[in-house]
Amino acid sequence: MLNIQISPLAAETFKSFGDVIALRDIPDKIINQGLCGRHHNLARMDFGLNGIAGISLFDAKQRSLPYKLDMMERHPEGSQAFLPMSQNPFLVIVAPDNDGKPGTPMAFKTAPGEGVNYHINTWHGVLTPLFRPGLFAVIDRIGSSQNLEEYWFKTPITISGDAS
Repeated sequence: MLNIQISPLAAETFKSFGDVIALRDIPDKIINQGLCGRHHNLARMDFGLNGIAGISLFDAKQRSLPYKLDMMERHPEGSQAFLPMSQNPFLVIVAPDNDGKPGTPMAFKTAPGEGVNYHINTWHGVLTPLFRPGLFAVIDRIGSSQNLEEYWFKTPITISGDAS
């Protein structure tokens, strides 16, 4: 059985799969009478030709480590951003495409308050909060066409590491 170790999420390592959504060291501009820093344009959202942006709330159950990865999914017609509504880290699992199915997965743990945006057609694991609450704002494509493809592994993959 394949065992994948968790790494800290880093923009450089993650860039081929999507965007890390986090505060920058310095905001792009100061707004609201000098009381708010705007960190602008942190993710490249793509909703395809006939899609529109939608905002949903996901309330996911807490997962524990080691985590058994048995399925990955991708969205061929739109990107998908996950923004935690708490300061807890969560597990991010992605894989390169290998002839229409996921290649070897990579696992990352976000820093508190970090979110991610999966680029269009990127293989990724399901929402995997490591702590309660598992409440996330999700920005993704709303449309009438099928925008979900799943791949089920014959043998689950173990994701292990430190959840703290």
